[in-house]
Amino acid sequence: MSAHNYAFQGYDKEKMAKVVGRDLPISTKQSIEICNFIKGRKLEKAKEIMEAVIKMKTPVPFKRFTEGAGHKRGKIAGGRYPIKASGEILGLLNSIEANAQQKGLNTSALIIKHACANKASRPPRYGRMRGLQAKRTHIELVAVESEQSERPEKSSNKSLAKSKSNIPEQKKTDEKATTDKHEKSERPEQESKVKK
Repeated sequence: MSAHNYAFQGYDKEKMAKVVGRDLPISTKQSIEICNFIKGRKLEKAKEIMEAVIKMKTPVPFKRFTEGAGHKRGKIAGGRYPIKASGEILGLLNSIEANAQQKGLNTSALIIKHACANKASRPPRYGRMRGLQAKRTHIELVAVESEQSERPEKSSNKSLAKSKSNIPEQKKTDEKATTDKHEKSERPEQESKVKK
């Protein structure tokens, strides 16, 4: 089997782990919705979500392929319970966790940075099902270890926001100073008019 060309750019071997599932017998549309749902989440949380979807406790929100997707409880509109696709993606999540452990990464700090589903070649069915094409999907996942150094940057952004909030106060004091100067400059003129 040839090497898979990942769609993800900027892969860092030291901080990231990746996995690919090729020719998985699942729906491409459902896989796209699941990938959009788990992207940006912690690996542990994504695994919990997939297990809940398989048990039909948590629906996957369908935002792009919404035809026939009824409303579900919660803060989502249309959603479904893609059990088969969720099982395959859960297997990939377990695999990427094992890959990260092999590299010595902290699995509790892994975040899914990239999740992508692509349509694979669709071979024909055999026998009485001839004339139909089988569903096949390629899925690639990339997880990155979140660093503690990112948190101080957020705090520095807060300090920048605080300094920006102080700027209007400084402007007000500057405005007061300029108005006081104008008033003082106008007073001698008024006094000179009164003397005449």
